[in-house]
Amino acid sequence: MSQQHTSTVPTLTALPVIDLSAADGTPEEQDVLHAELHRAATEVGFFHLVGHGVTAEETARLTSAMHAFFALPEADRLALSNLNSPHFRGYTRTGAERTGGRSDWRDQLDIGPELPEHRPDDGEPAYWWLEGPNQWPANLPQLREAALHWLDRLDEVARRLLHELLTAIGARPDFYDPAFAGHPAHHLKLVRYPGSSPEGGTQGVGAHKDYGFLTLLLTDGVPGLQVERPDGSFLDVPPMPGAFVVNLGELLEVATDGYLKATNHRVVSPPGARERYSVPFFYNPRLDAQIAPLDFPHAHHAPGATADPANPLFAEFGRNELKGYQRAHPEVARRFYAMS
Repeated sequence: MSQQHTSTVPTLTALPVIDLSAADGTPEEQDVLHAELHRAATEVGFFHLVGHGVTAEETARLTSAMHAFFALPEADRLALSNLNSPHFRGYTRTGAERTGGRSDWRDQLDIGPELPEHRPDDGEPAYWWLEGPNQWPANLPQLREAALHWLDRLDEVARRLLHELLTAIGARPDFYDPAFAGHPAHHLKLVRYPGSSPEGGTQGVGAHKDYGFLTLLLTDGVPGLQVERPDGSFLDVPPMPGAFVVNLGELLEVATDGYLKATNHRVVSPPGARERYSVPFFYNPRLDAQIAPLDFPHAHHAPGATADPANPLFAEFGRNELKGYQRAHPEVARRFYAMS
C-alpha cells in the first residue's frame, strides 16, 4: 500500500452534518445527501448524523441504564471484570485499557452480540473465542434489555448508512452485505470518563483509528472528542444533541485503497472530577468475513491507504478484531490467549 497523500482541502473547522432521512426524500434530496456524504467520507472521515430514526425514548432508556450501572458499588462492577471473559466482555476498571501503549483514563462495560461460547477446535482460528455471552449485573435487568436493543437498532442505522455511502461513491450498495450475514461482530461500549487522572494526565483515550467499517458514537453534553486535521492539529467536536458522531474505520479505507478516509481521533479527559459518558457502537462484519476490495468507479485513481507497519490490517476481519483486543487488554490476552 502506498502512503496516503494529504489532500488540499480547506482547514477543518467543524464536522459536516449528514441527514440520513434524505434517503427517503425526492431524487434531488437524495442527490444532495450523496454529494454531502461523498465529501465527508473522502475529505474528513467524520460527520454528525441526524435523521437516523433512533428516538429520544430509546436513547434515554440506554443512558439511564448506563448511569445506573456506573452508580453501582465498585465491587459489583468488578464482579463483572473482563478478566473473567475470553470474549473480552465485561467491566474494565479505570486505567486498565491501553491505547498507543498508554493507559486510558476511563472505565467501561464491553458488550457484544449475545451468543453461545465458541471455543475454537484444533485448526480453527483463535478469533472464534471472541464469540460468547456477555456479563450483566443481576440487579439491573434493564441494562441488558436496553443494550441488546441498542445493538439491534444501530445495526439497522449503520447498514442503511453504509448502503447510502457506497451509493455515494458509485459502488453497488449491497456489495458488503455477505460480510455481515449471519452473526456480525458488532461491539458496544458503555464508557465513563471520571475526570483527569490523579497524575494530571489528559488521555481519556489516546489517538487511534477504528479498524472496522463504521462507528456510531452517542455522547452526552460534555466535550472531549477531538478529530485530527490533515496538518496534525486536532479539532474539538462539540456535542450535537440528537446526533451520532460517525467515523469511518480502517477496513473501509483499505477496501477503497484510501479513497474513503479513516481518521485519527482521541478523547481528552474532562477537567477535574467532571464526568463524561459516551456509547460507541462499532459496526463490524462477521469474524470470518474476507473483506474484498470495493469495486467502484474511482478505484483506479485512489490515493492509496495509509500504511502502518506496526499495525498491519488483515482481509479476514476476526484477525484484526482479536489483535485489537489483545493490544488494548493485555491482561485478558495473557490469561486466555497466551498460546495463540
